[in-house]
Amino acid sequence: MQLKKLGDMRGGWFVGRFEPTCLALDQCEVAVKHYRAGDAEPRHVHLVAEELTLVVSGRVRLNDVELGPGDIACLSPGEPASFSVIEDAVTVVVKSPSVPSDKYPA
Repeated sequence: MQLKKLGDMRGGWFVGRFEPTCLALDQCEVAVKHYRAGDAEPRHVHLVAEELTLVVSGRVRLNDVELGPGDIACLSPGEPASFSVIEDAVTVVVKSPSVPSDKYPA
């Protein structure tokens, strides 16, 4: 058994085709993301990957839709996304396939 720390990963990403990682896969990327109220990510698009975001705790806004615990947003390749945090939140994000450079301003 190997033990690793999420804090040692880059931005919460721990599965995918990048370093450091716990499991190097081409099929997907997985992250646990911790956000503070007021955090935001600029509007962007993934041209190749589908992205799923599960809100574990807190409240976020994705494309002007408020999401809370248990909500899962599914974004198709080419679908623009804007993201902001309403209250401290934890999300799990899955992207498929793993294409680390597949993020473009929208």
